[in-house]
Amino acid sequence: MMRLLTLSMLAGTAIALTSCNKPAAPEPANEVANMAEPAAAPKDPIESALSAAPAGLASAAAVVSASADGTMKSLREGTNGFTCMPDNPVTPGPDPMCMDANAMKWAQAWIGKKAPPADTVGLIYMLAGGTDASNTDPYATDPSKGKWVETGPHVMIVGAPSLTAQYKGGESPDTAAPYTMWEGTPYAHVMVPVK
Repeated sequence: MMRLLTLSMLAGTAIALTSCNKPAAPEPANEVANMAEPAAAPKDPIESALSAAPAGLASAAAVVSASADGTMKSLREGTNGFTCMPDNPVTPGPDPMCMDANAMKWAQAWIGKKAPPADTVGLIYMLAGGTDASNTDPYATDPSKGKWVETGPHVMIVGAPSLTAQYKGGESPDTAAPYTMWEGTPYAHVMVPVK
């Protein structure tokens, strides 16, 4: 039943995202080379945060910024249960995110280096793309091989171990297909590319 619910959620997300016209993040070398270059990340933190999700969802989402210790500072109140965070300025590409309440608990656990909630599936939008120092280490800040993992527009499914078990991860994932990030850690999650 859980797998059916997760697959239904993925299908619904894919349908909802087909009408989004968000810029694509730079593609890694192993992806299609002739994709459009991304627009510059918005400088306003609220505008940056809201660029992560479909406009209809973003318009009613709360906006917070995270500190290194995992505490959150409210930048704007929301009414729909989603919370968005602006781009992380220390990464080379855009990476704002917008998440439901379950994913927000997962993100707070990851940021605070605590155990994430068990068996609590959450959804995170990253329609501006994402840039990570490592696909295997949740706390890497500098790529060990000098190359950042760059993923174009995508959604993330967190808190679903049975789903992460179905997709490959590793140091150099194929970011054009669904893959697992941070495999083998409590923060393993599925990355699902969308266009």
